[in-house]
Amino acid sequence: MAPILTPAAVKDVLPVSAFASDPSADLLTLSPDGTKIAMLQTLSHEGAQLVLVTLVNLVKNERSFLIKADTRDLSIYELTWANNKHLLMKAAYAGARNGIPVSETRLMVIDVGTGEHHNVVSGTLQRRLERTPQFQSNIVALMPDDEQHILLALDGLHSEPGVSIVKINLETKRFSMVANGRRNLVDWLVDRQYQPRIAIFRDGTEFWIAERLNGSKFRELWRFEAFSEQQIWPLGFDQNPNLLYVSAYHDGRLAIFKVDLTDANLAMTLMVANDNYDVPATLAYSWQDQQVISLGNQYISAKHSAFQRALDQALPDTHNRIISRSGDQNSYIVLASSETEAGVYLLGNRAANELEVLLPKYAQLQPELMVAKSRIEYKARDGLTIEGFLTTPKSYTAGPLPTIIFPHGGPISFDNEGFDYWTQFFANRGYAVLQMNFRGSAGYGFDFMQLGLRGWGLQMQDDVEDGTQWLIDQGIADKSRICIVGASYGGYAALMGVIRSPGRYKCAISFAGVTDVEALVRSSRHYTNFDIVKKQIGDDYRELRQRSPITHAQAIDIPVLLLHGDLDRSVPVQQSRAFNRTLSRTNKQVQYIELEKGDHYLSTQSHRLSAFSAMEDFLQQHLSAPAAE
Repeated sequence: MAPILTPAAVKDVLPVSAFASDPSADLLTLSPDGTKIAMLQTLSHEGAQLVLVTLVNLVKNERSFLIKADTRDLSIYELTWANNKHLLMKAAYAGARNGIPVSETRLMVIDVGTGEHHNVVSGTLQRRLERTPQFQSNIVALMPDDEQHILLALDGLHSEPGVSIVKINLETKRFSMVANGRRNLVDWLVDRQYQPRIAIFRDGTEFWIAERLNGSKFRELWRFEAFSEQQIWPLGFDQNPNLLYVSAYHDGRLAIFKVDLTDANLAMTLMVANDNYDVPATLAYSWQDQQVISLGNQYISAKHSAFQRALDQALPDTHNRIISRSGDQNSYIVLASSETEAGVYLLGNRAANELEVLLPKYAQLQPELMVAKSRIEYKARDGLTIEGFLTTPKSYTAGPLPTIIFPHGGPISFDNEGFDYWTQFFANRGYAVLQMNFRGSAGYGFDFMQLGLRGWGLQMQDDVEDGTQWLIDQGIADKSRICIVGASYGGYAALMGVIRSPGRYKCAISFAGVTDVEALVRSSRHYTNFDIVKKQIGDDYRELRQRSPITHAQAIDIPVLLLHGDLDRSVPVQQSRAFNRTLSRTNKQVQYIELEKGDHYLSTQSHRLSAFSAMEDFLQQHLSAPAAE
């Protein structure tokens, strides 16, 4: 069916396949000597979608394929050079343990000269394990001074659960123990001399951070409850092995501090803060310069800051992020993006003062046909200010539009002004799109986050409904043509929106949405984060049942589209199956599409194409109206 657009704008409509396309390239990374680029690409072959680890030799101008895998079986999510010969590949796949669906991760080492590859956790090491770890890809440290080795965090080396550190030779596969795990130890941090220094422990909802003094002795530094204002998370060390950077609250917003571990009082020196938003808990270290160069995505190194300014002057219309550098820092790869540009990769050479385009991230999404988001604010019914983002079609000037209300997933997540292919898809079809960071969203400080704990279906939902009303009052949303759409928690919010605001929406779409909150929490008892899930969502099962869409399915009187992958490891597919059965039994207007071997993230192109095609047809059918004269 044709999108809802005026005749003059039809020429701007891209095919659904453009928005469902895989990246032309992703995860680009430059070898230490700057002569090779490794990247991830996709290829359609005999009805299957293959993911390829591609090697580009910049000196010989040659390309080769190191790994080929079906995207439905394997998700490759990180590529890292250990040295000029060995490329490390992190991959995830769907598995099951004791009948419980889980995601497994593995770390592969690839010899880029021969193409040979093997699991970093060798057979000899596997036989040493008491049990096979679910997660085998947690690199604690690469070792540029000893590039044949890496430090890997690994559970299962002892009968009692607890993460250890193993030093592994990438060439010989030999290994040695660096630090033994112990009960409740879930992660490690090493200093810049590769010594295990910080251990993170968790018991239920309580965390504590400890410094490893020597051998098996630890000094507790901080202890706190999950979601508390007392939380202090270690980020990484300075070159000085006693200077640790941490993320902690400052005036109600997350900030980054420096702590001298030799100070008995552990006084914290404020490094980066923002009065309005949480500072991202990120740290970048340059082993070449032997210093921390950025905190919270802000450069603190004068040299690197000056180079970033020069780069931004050369590329003034995009956000420019250096994603990889050669060992001598002469060659580098930039990902340039904007609200309308999905991303372009460029290769730079500092000595030659050159910057050349490598390839676009999404070749089919033409920037001139994309639209920028507008940042908006509105008041919730209790007076709380909610920030959001409005996207309108490229041809829009004024007047009411068919509208998509699009709450995000998480729910401890957030939307921003960055490029978003879902939003661009809807806008390209002629819809206005409203995204809102309802209470409980990340990035707005401690108090705002707290308002979302145990708040599913309550004031969090009010914020969504108040945003819808605000858009109607602004004259942008056609109140007779509004559909609420969401994925994961957003799918839950879409269905609860229909239930709590009858008559407001003309249809609803839920991808991988939660329909039974009680069942979701109960199913978490099989996992180690059960206590945290209960603290975040709630443990009063009678109340959770009342805040579940499946309990109120009878109240739904509009068309509903449900989509779900049958290998979803975050929200079990049974959530949508059960909701579909409940709606069907009472003759509700429901369409259910189950994606075979589909995950929680629409990771596969064929699944995105199926989902987006179904959404396009569904929206056209239920939000259609005569085109404007």
